[in-house]
Amino acid sequence: MANSMSAMRLHAGAKSLRLESVPIPSPTRQQVRLDVLACGVCRTDLHVVDAELPHALDPLIPGHEIVGRVVELGASVDSVRVGDRVGVPWLGHTCGVCAYCLRGAENLCDSAGFTGYTLNGGYAQCAVADARYCLRLPGNYSDAEAAPLLCAGLIGYRAYRAAGDGASLGLYGFGAAAHLLAQVAKQEGRRVFAFTREGDLAAQEFARSLGAVWAGSSRDLPPEPLDAAVIFAPVGALVVTALRATRKGGRVVCAGIHMSDIPSFPYELLWGERSVCSVANLTRADGIDFMRIAERLPLRPAVQTFTLDQANEALTRLRDGRICGAAVLVPG
Repeated sequence: MANSMSAMRLHAGAKSLRLESVPIPSPTRQQVRLDVLACGVCRTDLHVVDAELPHALDPLIPGHEIVGRVVELGASVDSVRVGDRVGVPWLGHTCGVCAYCLRGAENLCDSAGFTGYTLNGGYAQCAVADARYCLRLPGNYSDAEAAPLLCAGLIGYRAYRAAGDGASLGLYGFGAAAHLLAQVAKQEGRRVFAFTREGDLAAQEFARSLGAVWAGSSRDLPPEPLDAAVIFAPVGALVVTALRATRKGGRVVCAGIHMSDIPSFPYELLWGERSVCSVANLTRADGIDFMRIAERLPLRPAVQTFTLDQANEALTRLRDGRICGAAVLVPG
């Protein structure tokens, strides 16, 4: 039996990942070991690789949208069985005893561990994960299709709920998260307005194909005021742009983990009981709720697959806006 695996690892100060042979990890009492079937490539991975998020594990195996098959159980695991297909999301561990955890806000736990950031992730042939934070996956999605549900879908869903129940929803940055969220919103009877990079006609057509009633540049004003806007692009200036596009009483939700500085803006843009908020991480309850939605609704994740050793290429294409939908590594 082999005792090593291939993994793409990030070392402090490096600008790209390196394919390395490393020992196969063994699960602790509460963990499971997985054969990785697929792992999504997320914009948060770019922030980690670009050192925009501090205190990352070093060296680190990135990747927090892991679809895996359970091959070994820790001594205390009784929630899953060998052979089960499970998902491993961004939230990998919480303390369970702090004020945030005790009030049901484990996404804000000060001692949390995050998959592919402070904990090794899924850019590898195998991974370990705390079984208590793994999610059951709907059976109606392939391994590659299920991967983006685990962050693009989950964080998008948390942002969607934070946006309220208005009829008109603007999505700034039409990537992995927005393309899933647009489908949920359309099937729930909302009007979706998609905002893309300047001149990205392909992304605008993609948005319209998923039900957006309008698609244009992030610099444009929509044809009607928005009830709410969700910003996925890590561009602080879009907060001001979205406020201009939002009606009185509307809300702008910042959904990314990292964003450039928000420039100053006149108070009149905020006045009228508009609000700006952020969403941070996810809870296990979010995961359970969204997987039920994904099972019930016929979502169509658009994925572009790459082999494990093509992780740097996938990240480069994501940075350059050359991914339609979501990028997914398939270790093979």
